[in-house]
Amino acid sequence: MKILVCISHVPDTTSKINFTDNNTKFDTSGVQFVINPNDEFGLTRAMWFKEKQGATVDVINVGGPETEPTLRKALAIGADSAIRVNTPATDGFQVAKQLAKIAKDGEYDLIIAGRESLDYNGGMVPGMLAALLNANFVNTCIGLEVEGEKATAIREIDGGKETLTTSFPLVIGTQKGLVEESDLRIPNMRGIMQARKKPLNVVEPVETTTQTSIEKFEKPAPRGAIKLIDADNLDELINLLHNEAKVI
Repeated sequence: MKILVCISHVPDTTSKINFTDNNTKFDTSGVQFVINPNDEFGLTRAMWFKEKQGATVDVINVGGPETEPTLRKALAIGADSAIRVNTPATDGFQVAKQLAKIAKDGEYDLIIAGRESLDYNGGMVPGMLAALLNANFVNTCIGLEVEGEKATAIREIDGGKETLTTSFPLVIGTQKGLVEESDLRIPNMRGIMQARKKPLNVVEPVETTTQTSIEKFEKPAPRGAIKLIDADNLDELINLLHNEAKVI
């Protein structure tokens, strides 16, 4: 089984976010980047298939040279090789087109992508990728088993879970729950040394068009000051909720 894991290069959630050029560009200064958490759950599951079933696992990213440390981390975790499509990720459709070309040429059985990245939260790439490949698609996946030519996936739905049986080629959109957080892997020294010798192939992008553009970024409004009301002063609480917060 050939597996392709899509890796997004996203800011660590603890980083302080700022914007430049009149709030039209993201300021990367001082920001630490990591593997998108939803992708990391998928990568960890792919490692299980590699170790238990002999699958080969490649990782891919659409982005510039600045994303290569993130790909190297994925290699250190255990992926066999990495691919970087040499173009900035501008929107979901453009990214899906680049991924689809590599996935089709590589004849991958299973393509794993996080259901959304934690920077732009578009949630569009896995579904568009499946459509471009004419592949089966399971989103919000929290369980995946493979036996022969069949895959059994569990996904979250409103009010419960749904179990599906499907065939390859298959695209899944992964999220928290696909593996336990305690099973996520931290690269060790041996893995880091091996990652330096593993192939990281840079390929040029296919021609495509960008369907969306960013007008500007805006931070959430700062929270107002907290007012503490004595537990016995219900009249004051009601007055503030009615006249100031305007929620009653």
